[in-house]
Amino acid sequence: ERTARQAAEEANRAKDEFLAMLSHELRNPLSSILGWATLLRAGQMPLERAAHALEVIERNARVEAQLVESLLDLSRISAGKLKLDDERVHVASVVEAVVDSLRPAADERAITLELRVPRTPVIVIGDSGRLQQIFSNLVANAVKFTSREGHVQVRVNRIGSQAQIQVIDDGAGIDQEFLPHVFDRFRQAETAKTRAHGGLGLGLAIVRELVHAHHGSVIAESPGKGRGSTFTVTLPIPAVIPSHIEPANLQVAGTEEPSTAELRILIVDDDADARELIALVLGSRGALIQSASSASEALESVRRDAPDLIIADIGMPREDGYVLIQRLRTLERERSLKRLSAIALTAYASTSDRDQALAAGYDLHLTKPVGPGDLLMAVAKFRKTVQREP
Repeated sequence: ERTARQAAEEANRAKDEFLAMLSHELRNPLSSILGWATLLRAGQMPLERAAHALEVIERNARVEAQLVESLLDLSRISAGKLKLDDERVHVASVVEAVVDSLRPAADERAITLELRVPRTPVIVIGDSGRLQQIFSNLVANAVKFTSREGHVQVRVNRIGSQAQIQVIDDGAGIDQEFLPHVFDRFRQAETAKTRAHGGLGLGLAIVRELVHAHHGSVIAESPGKGRGSTFTVTLPIPAVIPSHIEPANLQVAGTEEPSTAELRILIVDDDADARELIALVLGSRGALIQSASSASEALESVRRDAPDLIIADIGMPREDGYVLIQRLRTLERERSLKRLSAIALTAYASTSDRDQALAAGYDLHLTKPVGPGDLLMAVAKFRKTVQREP
């Protein structure tokens, strides 16, 4: 009984430390965003510093978004609602994409980031996005905890019927007492206010859960503090890949920006700032924008203006986005109208939310915040479905 009570007290203490850390990590980027935005708005900044201010705001907004995404991932895992897509994944390609994305951060601190991959392909069945998340977390941690002019090596190998991915660094290392807890939730090696590195300490817990969801394993090894560490992920290689499993489609940076010119797009959101931002992104690329702040306004606009595409929020007062799409599909059936393509753009981000949106009648589910590039790519997919009479 005493052991159980001590374990419960330790768990509660870890959660209390985590909540304090969460408050700190959420407030930090918000402070930077609000501070720099206030200076920009007040006009108290030399013009040559404005670009730097915008860079700081964007960087901190991305940090905030990543914190929220980590919390959502943990919530999905705890609720048993984590779903994975089955894809044919070329492991070396995913790892190479991760290393390329993190190379600038390594170069900035003169860290040697080395990648070793086998000549023959190593193919697994998994969710390419989640696998990329696993490897990105491990490599980013290695860069983060490696001193200037240090060395990080990433290896991909095939060991029998297993794919082995190793991330090896000569950085801070892991204390032997903490090593058994490195994948635990709500645990970090540094918990004091003087800790040198930020973050919630959820990354490795999420890594472990994602690896296990792929029927794999992950282990951490370290000789001790200041002596580097090695993280090894092992994933099963199937003897036969079923024909219905498609190859993963990795996003490649630097591709040509898609065109939305002359697309008539109806934006539906009760938040005026959200409507304005989406209209600015799409309108600046040639789209013809209509806006509505409610489901009833949106349906009136559909009857009057016949848009090519509707982008709608889900969480709206009185009639939400589900009611809107259901009324729209009913209107189309009753009047024999052409089916209008529809995107749900919402802060409801779980897999069940996506499934509900698609089942209700939307063609695509996007989660807020969405980057301009991702939004343009999504909208451009519907260009080919637009056929207007001459």
